Amino acid sequence: MIERKLTAYSAHVVLTRLQRIGLFAGLALLAGVAVLRPMLVLQVIVALVTLCYGAAIAFRVALVYAAGRGEHRVLISDEDARAVADAELPVYTVLVPAYREPSVIGALMAHLSALEYPRDKLEVILLLEPDDTETIEAARAALTGEHLRILVVPESMPKTKPKACNVGLAEATGEFVTIYDAEDIPDPLQLRRAVVALRRLGPEYVCLQAELGYFNTDQNRITRWFALEYATWFRSLLPGLVALGMPVPLGGTSNHFRTRELRELGAWDPYNVTEDADLGIRLARSGFRVGVLESVTLEEANSDFINWIKQRSRWYKGYLMTWLVHLRSPRATFKQLGWRGLLCLNLFVGGTPLAALLNAVLWATTLLWFLAQPAVMEQIFIPPFYYIGVFCLVFGNATVIYLNVLSVRSMDRPDLLGTALLSPLYWAMMSLASAKAAWQLVFKPSYWEKTTHGLHLPTTAPAASDDI
Repeated sequence: MIERKLTAYSAHVVLTRLQRIGLFAGLALLAGVAVLRPMLVLQVIVALVTLCYGAAIAFRVALVYAAGRGEHRVLISDEDARAVADAELPVYTVLVPAYREPSVIGALMAHLSALEYPRDKLEVILLLEPDDTETIEAARAALTGEHLRILVVPESMPKTKPKACNVGLAEATGEFVTIYDAEDIPDPLQLRRAVVALRRLGPEYVCLQAELGYFNTDQNRITRWFALEYATWFRSLLPGLVALGMPVPLGGTSNHFRTRELRELGAWDPYNVTEDADLGIRLARSGFRVGVLESVTLEEANSDFINWIKQRSRWYKGYLMTWLVHLRSPRATFKQLGWRGLLCLNLFVGGTPLAALLNAVLWATTLLWFLAQPAVMEQIFIPPFYYIGVFCLVFGNATVIYLNVLSVRSMDRPDLLGTALLSPLYWAMMSLASAKAAWQLVFKPSYWEKTTHGLHLPTTAPAASDDI
């Protein structure tokens, strides 16, 4: 478990004692200066926020530009994937953590059965919780082969997906290991593609992240926004990180690892609620590389507003957690990641939830200016930061919308153009989720918010939830 092997990177305690002292000292100093020079403090804060916000937008544009200059996803053709003889394939372990998901177990078995991989080389471990008797019974009834087995995770805290995956990894016998969520529909050739790709790329590549997409894109407006966001993420932003030699925050599913190196690294942090993103940073800090595999796993896009807020707030909380954990020792982080990696950590990992949180504040400030034009705002927004702020408001937001329009094109879905143009409404949802994430980071850091699955099913079918 990571808390024993790599305590320096564990989110068991989000802020170390030294970080807390530094935070409180900084706030105390800021408060002291604010008493003497309140306008100066406001001007400095506005200037820093404006510069950081502009840098985050510029960073994303740079990633998309880098991704477009060449192919930075690993492409393994169907012919090459099938060309490897069964006897030459390694044992492959598939970990499937699930909690309270009896309604999707039958579909899960069908999707796993579609994997084109020899059954004597395939090990599928269903990771279930001891109090989830309904899912355990459904899984036992659905098991159809010797390559499938149930592993009941011992009762302990925290009750999280990464904790369950660590238990499964300890039992894994495969040379390679991957994770699928219970509702996933992976490309049938994905395991073969990963084997061929990892063998071609060499030992410095320890992980491949497959693309994630959605099978219920057209369910409602939220799922359409979600699909556009994922297309931008996996087809532009992550390949851009690869192109620029930066760390790649992993997704929660369909990441394919070399098992030995994953164990040596300490596997997943059970206390981090985005253990995948954290692991991507730790891979980079250890000198390993991550590739993006051109192979799609379809998931269920969250279609309910409240459920979406729960899921997204967990993701944002985990990104903030990961950011703080890897800034415990900035000098060591810089030494291991270099300036590019540190830029990614701050502008991408930390910047994503912080920008979402700041959006609401900046929009409210803009609205106040247009409605009342208070004189104090002219004093706060001094040149040139006023002009930078206006540039971010107009061209920055237009640029991000344009990135979604590019995703419409890459998906060959012109019917999603209207959804792309309505992206600011989706950003408002992100702001709500980021505010909740910030609150939970303080009061419930390792709490894993339930995500209900099966909302695409008919209302007569019971929905499932994912605690782990």
